[in-house]
Amino acid sequence: MSEEQFDDDQDAPVSSAARHPMAARFRGYLPVVVDVETGGFNSATDALLEIAATTIGMDEGGFLYPDHTHFFRVEPFAGANIEQAALEFTGIKLDHPLRMAVSEEHALTEIFRGLRKSLKANGCKRAILVGHNSSFDLGFLNAAVARCELKRNPFHPFSSFDTATLAGLAYGQTVLAKACQAAGIEFDGREAHSARYDTEKTAELFCGIVNRWKEMGGWEDFDE
Repeated sequence: MSEEQFDDDQDAPVSSAARHPMAARFRGYLPVVVDVETGGFNSATDALLEIAATTIGMDEGGFLYPDHTHFFRVEPFAGANIEQAALEFTGIKLDHPLRMAVSEEHALTEIFRGLRKSLKANGCKRAILVGHNSSFDLGFLNAAVARCELKRNPFHPFSSFDTATLAGLAYGQTVLAKACQAAGIEFDGREAHSARYDTEKTAELFCGIVNRWKEMGGWEDFDE
């Protein structure tokens, strides 16, 4: 299915969503930055351990800013594979008494509920995932949605914005920490590999690149 065919299948037409400045900027889509921490690289078999989603807002001047972050620690699904190397990389301690993890279904349901409110507030018809190496995050998100059999997923199922690609274009850097450094964004390596921290830094990076492009005259607001 092409992106145009997917748009045609949605209930809300693009033209109605485009009345709002945010919707006009991204064809009726609301950028939502997502990061996941996992038990490995295979979205079909490996556990989802943390997920965070930061909505993006737009000020009166048409500039983007990170808005609100939803964050959950997640219980591994039944039978999930968890690589010890992944735990050592992320520093996640599954048996920590303060971890307070919730089920995949609870985490996604709560995140999606918040995103639907943001979609309505911005006049957008659908969320589009923004991620650093976004195919990884989108793959794990879609796999969890399928496992939980959730019917109202606000995200576009296959399109995404990849800040690794955008940062490579804007700054010549594809590693998140180095891209943030090049962009003048403070980045604490000790906090990295937490879904909340990485999501919020990726949101800053995304907004900075889009805003810089606007300042350079690369995009002007207009009515469709």
